[in-house]
Amino acid sequence: MIVLHHLNKSRSKRIIWLLEALGVEYEVRAYQRDAKSSLAPPELRAVHALGKAPVLEDNGKAIIESGAICEYLIGKYAPERLAPATDSDDYIDYLQWMHYAESSCILPLLMRMYIKMDGCETNFLAGYVQQEVEDVINYFNDALEGKTYLVGERLSGADIMMSFIVDILERSGELTAYPNIERYGKTLATHEAFQAAEQKEKALDESAS
Repeated sequence: MIVLHHLNKSRSKRIIWLLEALGVEYEVRAYQRDAKSSLAPPELRAVHALGKAPVLEDNGKAIIESGAICEYLIGKYAPERLAPATDSDDYIDYLQWMHYAESSCILPLLMRMYIKMDGCETNFLAGYVQQEVEDVINYFNDALEGKTYLVGERLSGADIMMSFIVDILERSGELTAYPNIERYGKTLATHEAFQAAEQKEKALDESAS
């Protein structure tokens, strides 16, 4: 049995969507952020030393990092359905978007969030980070021009990874500033597995409150 250790309002949502899309049996063990600090609870350290989510357990092996979890699950259960052929040009694009989500794209968004939470005045950092946010999100928006999905005009793991970026933009009220990403987000939301993941995460949050 696959077990997903899930933290609310986190990258774990990607993995719920992917597991729903794969149609495999799995169990979710949910954890809630601290209401004041927004940090993960200490119980997650009993699952993995870093105390972060998601953590996937499969056949007794704990796997961290949502990108690695996506690659593992797709490779094992749906390599032909959710990833392009490894000898295709699309596969290069696929790999780049899979890693873009958690490297170039997420870092300035997180930095901006931390600066806002801290409430400090900066001499350089805030302006630099905002420009980086605009650069990485405009690149994402431009890449979707005339396209339904990021790679090969079909849903892939790249879209599941980048869906968390769409969520961040929506929560920050910025999504309408990027029409291609906004349209793309609406397309992703039409998938039954996406809707199932939304409902499951909402139910987990409500049961914990």
